[in-house]
Amino acid sequence: MRLKLLFLPLLLATACTSNTAAKKIKTDDFVSQKIQIAAAPTVQNQKIQVALILDTSNSMDGLIEQAKSQLWTIVNHISRLKFESETPKIEISLYEYGNDLIPYKDEFVRKLTNLTTELDSVSECLFALNTNGGEEFCGAVINQSLSQLEWKNDKSSYKVIFIAGNEPFDQGTTPFSTSCDLASEKDVYVNTIFCGDSEEGIRTHWKDGASNGNGIYMSISQDEQTTYVSTPYDDSIVDLNDSLNGTYMYYGSLGNTKYDNITTQDNNAVSYSVANSVERTVTKTSSAYLNTSWDLVDASKQEGFDLKEIEKSSLPEHLQSFTQEKLNKTIEFNASNRIQFQEKIKELNEKRLDYIAKVNENENPDGLENAIVQAIIAQASSKGFTYE
Repeated sequence: MRLKLLFLPLLLATACTSNTAAKKIKTDDFVSQKIQIAAAPTVQNQKIQVALILDTSNSMDGLIEQAKSQLWTIVNHISRLKFESETPKIEISLYEYGNDLIPYKDEFVRKLTNLTTELDSVSECLFALNTNGGEEFCGAVINQSLSQLEWKNDKSSYKVIFIAGNEPFDQGTTPFSTSCDLASEKDVYVNTIFCGDSEEGIRTHWKDGASNGNGIYMSISQDEQTTYVSTPYDDSIVDLNDSLNGTYMYYGSLGNTKYDNITTQDNNAVSYSVANSVERTVTKTSSAYLNTSWDLVDASKQEGFDLKEIEKSSLPEHLQSFTQEKLNKTIEFNASNRIQFQEKIKELNEKRLDYIAKVNENENPDGLENAIVQAIIAQASSKGFTYE
C-alpha cells in the first residue's frame, strides 16, 4: 500500500525537496486546504507543539508498535526545524482514545501527558499503552485535546494535532466539524492518519476531518514494519549515551524517579533495536530533550533559577553535604561534559545519517514516521520554519 498525502502542491514541493532523511512520498491526488502562509512573526519565543492522538482499540496494535519504535526518530526530525537558525522549544502531548477500559463518561478518551518538553514521560506513557475494544470518538478526543492542553496563544508558533485510527471519523456526540472549528480558532492544524485503504478513509470522513482542520489527510499501513539500518557508528554512540546519562543531577520530590526513568526509556528503545536506541541518544543532544523540573543542569540554564531555593534533602545523598559553591562548580562541570558528549554524538550522527541515506536511497517507507515527518515539514514551512 502506498502512503497517500492529499494537500496543496506548494506544500508538497516543500516537503519533497528536503534532504534524504525525509524522503519523497508518492502523491495520487490533491485537495484544497485552508493553510495560509503566515506573515513574518514578531514573537521571538516560538514553540512547536505536537499532540499525538492514538486509537488504542483492539485493531490498533500495529499502530502502537510503530509509534513505540519511531518516537525518537520523529522527535529528531522535529528537532531539525529551525526558526532563524534557532531550534524553538518543542512540546509533545500524548492521548489515547477508543479503548473501553476508559470510562464512557470520558467518551473513551484519556490524556496521558500534557504538552511537555520532558520526553521520557511521553515515552513512558507510550510504552504503557495496551489495546482493547471500544468506540472511537474522533470529534471528542480532538475537542478535549484543544480544551485541556496549554496551546500557545500566538500565530507564529507551529501547533499541530495528529490523530490516527481506522474507524469512521464522525462517531460520537461531538461533531468533528465543531472540534475543528475550535482548532482553527487556536491556529492548530488537525492532520488525520487513516490506518487502512485511502479510499475507505475518504468514505469514512477522515479526509473531511483534515479539510475542516486546515490539515493534511494521510493513509498508512499500520502493519508496516519499521526498518532499521545498522551502521558502523552505532556502538560508539551508544557508549557515549552512558557517559551522557552520567551528567544528569536530579533534584526535587520526583527527581530520583525521573532520573531512573532515563535508563528505563533507554531500555525500551533498545528493545526494538540498537538503531532505535541510537535515535534516542541523538534526541538527547538536541534542545528538544529538556528536563528542567528535575535536572539541575537543565534547570540552571533557566531564567530565574536560584540554587538557594533547592532543598538539600531533595538532592542525591552524595551531594547533600556540598557547599553551594561546590554544588555550583559540580553543575558547571557536568554541563561542560554534557556539551562535549553531545558534540561527539552529533559528529558521529552526521556520518551515520550519510551512511543510512546511501543504504535507503530508493526506499519510500509507508508508515507512521514518514507520514508525520512530511506533514510537519510542509506545514511548519508556512510559519517560516526551515528544515535543516
